[in-house]
Formats: sequence, structure tokens, C-alpha cells
Amino acid sequence: MKKKWLAFLVVVISVLFVLAACGSETEEASESSGNENDEGKETETESEEAAEDKPYIAIVSKGFQHQFWQAVQSGAEKAAEEFDVEITFEGPENESQVDKQMEMLQAALDKNPDAIGFAALDSQASSPLLEKADESGIPIIAFDSGVDSEIPLATASTDNYAAAQEAANRMAELIGEEGKVALVVHDQVSVTGVQRRDGFIETIEENYPNIEIVDTQYGGGDHLESTNLAKTMMQANPDLAGIYGSNEGSAIGVVNAVRELGKEGEITIVGFDSGKQQIDAIKDGIMAGAITQNPEGIGYETVKAAVQALDGEEVEENIDTGYFWYDKDNIEDEEIQAAIYE
Repeated sequence: MKKKWLAFLVVVISVLFVLAACGSETEEASESSGNENDEGKETETESEEAAEDKPYIAIVSKGFQHQFWQAVQSGAEKAAEEFDVEITFEGPENESQVDKQMEMLQAALDKNPDAIGFAALDSQASSPLLEKADESGIPIIAFDSGVDSEIPLATASTDNYAAAQEAANRMAELIGEEGKVALVVHDQVSVTGVQRRDGFIETIEENYPNIEIVDTQYGGGDHLESTNLAKTMMQANPDLAGIYGSNEGSAIGVVNAVRELGKEGEITIVGFDSGKQQIDAIKDGIMAGAITQNPEGIGYETVKAAVQALDGEEVEENIDTGYFWYDKDNIEDEEIQAAIYE
């Protein structure tokens, strides 16, 4: 009996040793896991702090539906990666939504960005918010459209007046320097709208006395509205020789109107910007040609200028991002392919 009792004690003691050992290992594993979790939390925190350390640049464009603005965003993102900054890029659904753009600019200011890139739909309407940004010490870089204010440190854009002069000269050449022409312009309140209109009209009036400008209408850059305006122009002027569309939406609207009325080959179309539909229209011979900007360059230079301002460097006031005339004869050239977008 005594032997059995001793044997039982040995078994119990052995079990207790095993349980004690397991408990120790579990505690060590738990401590190790806790240390790993702590390290993970530290790494995550360090990552968040690193992201917070990056300068933040809020970019508000004039729109988002056109391929042009998507190309501008692409250029801005390339610069953001190169200069190690964080950006956001947004714009209203179409270029007639001034109130919507003002809401976006206010929302951007509420995030307290280090700098702002802004393409004004209405250079007057944005003035109070730009003044607010200036009072908060936030540098503003204008792009595509200038702003009727001295607050922006720089403007990265095409020389729109000169580009419109080029469009006018090309139109005059294409219609033999005589006949009636009309304009479908994207708006009459932005700097781009005004300059692309005035550069075209003033060049025709000053240099081509046998060309008559019979109408100028504003379609907000909307394809459908621009189509309807162009159709009305052609119906009111059966002998119309040419129509100029001042941006992507305007030009595509004119192309659609010419197609719908069966006027291919009768109306000379000169456009502005590129995008797949304009490129296809030029290749098909419906549109004679267009002015293309350098949208990726505009986005890139906007972010670059903002970074320079934040670093205390001198920023060039007017950053000319260039333009090109393209048609079916040069559309495959390397410099044109680098500037157009689909």
C-alpha cells in the first residue's frame, strides 16, 4: 500500500512540474508576443508620423470629367512622388459649377494645407477664400487659369492668348482668309475663357478684314450644350465657313453638331486641347486641327512651384507650360505625342 502511495505521489509531482514548465513557456511567449505587438505599434506610429511630416498640398481644379484634368492630375502626382509631398486633387463635375468649386476650396482650407494649387472657374468669386488662405499664411499657386488677384505666388499655364492667336491664324489659312466664322467658348468668367476668346477674335479682326465673326456663344465646356449651340449657329448661318471650340468639351460639341447636321467637309473646325474624341475627329478629317497644351506639365509645375514656395525659394511668377498646333500631318510627331492625351 505504501509503495502504491509513493508511486501516486511521484506521478502527481511529475504532472505539477510539467504544468509549471508549460505555464512558464506560455508567459514567455505572451511577453514575446507583447513585445512584438509593441514593436508593431511603434512601427505603425512612426509610419503615421512620417506621413504627417510630409507637406500637404491641396489641389482644386476647374473640373474632372475631361481627360485634360485627369492628365493634369497625373502630372501633379508625378511631382508629388518626386518631391516627397502629399497631395489631394479634386474638381467639380463640370466647369459651370462655380459654387461647387468654392465649396471644395473651402473644404481644402478647412484641412489646413501647407499650400494650395487652384484653377479658378470664376476669378472674382474665389477672391474672399484666397484672401482667407493668404491671411493664414498658405501659399497659393494658380494653374491653367490665372486668378484676378495678386495673392497667388505663381501661375502655371499655357499662354492662352498666344495659343488662341495661333488658332485664329490657322483658321484663317484653312478658309482662305475669307468667310464667316463663329466661336463656342467654354465660359466668359475664367481667365482661360476670356483669353482664348479674345486672342482669337482680336487676331481675326486685326489681321483678316475679309473674315466676319458672326456669333460667340458659351457652352460651359459641356458636350451637349456646345452641340446645341453649334447646331443653332449653323442653322442661322447656312454659309458659315468655320467654328472654333475653345476647349475639349466645346470642340467635341462642335464636332457632334457637324456630324448631326451632315456638314462634314463644309465647316472647318479648329479646336483646343486634345483627348481621344478630338484626336479621332482630326484623324477622320472632321476637325482640321487643334491647339494642345501640356497638361501633365501644368500639374507637375504646379506642385513643383508649391514645394519651392514652402522651401522658401524664389518662384517664377508666370510659368509658361507651352502649347502646340497639331493636325493629321504632325499628330504622330514625338513632341505632339508627348503633349496630347487619350
